[in-house]
Amino acid sequence: MTGQLNFDSHTSDVVAAAVEAVNVLTPGHALGRDYSAEDPDISGLTNGSVPSRKDVDELRGYAVRLRAIFEAVEGGRIDEACGVTNALLADTHAVPRLIKHDGEPWHMHFHAGSASWARGWAASMATALAIVLGNPMADRLGVCTATACDRVFVDVSRNGTKRFCSTACQNRIKAAAFRARKQV
Repeated sequence: MTGQLNFDSHTSDVVAAAVEAVNVLTPGHALGRDYSAEDPDISGLTNGSVPSRKDVDELRGYAVRLRAIFEAVEGGRIDEACGVTNALLADTHAVPRLIKHDGEPWHMHFHAGSASWARGWAASMATALAIVLGNPMADRLGVCTATACDRVFVDVSRNGTKRFCSTACQNRIKAAAFRARKQV
């Protein structure tokens, strides 16, 4: 692997879905404000399906555990991140399978066909994060370093120096630093 984090497109898409699940389903802070996650926009996770409230709540429970993986990596605790990931893989009964559907070519799915919507997503997300953690660039999982923001991200930049979940957070911090310098 040279410089940029880029897995097969399905794995990369599932890693991005894990980031979205954590960011929309777990409470905390986002963009400098409190974030309750009470009425999350999960449209990016539905793929056209309409999950029940029970399914969303089940995925919320998995998202809390997924967040722990990002936090452990951010804190330099890779062994802990791998332990949480292994527990999720076991709890979700993750199992790799080659699937062909909806006009797509053969690709990997990481959940049993009988899994609930939430458990299927969680198994796929845990497996995708396991692929990242088993890679020399495992430290690319992160938690935003902006004040009052704890949203997670995956750094796919060439140089691996991303520290913010979004351009908005990066700009917010740069503007605050500029104002602070002007006051001195």
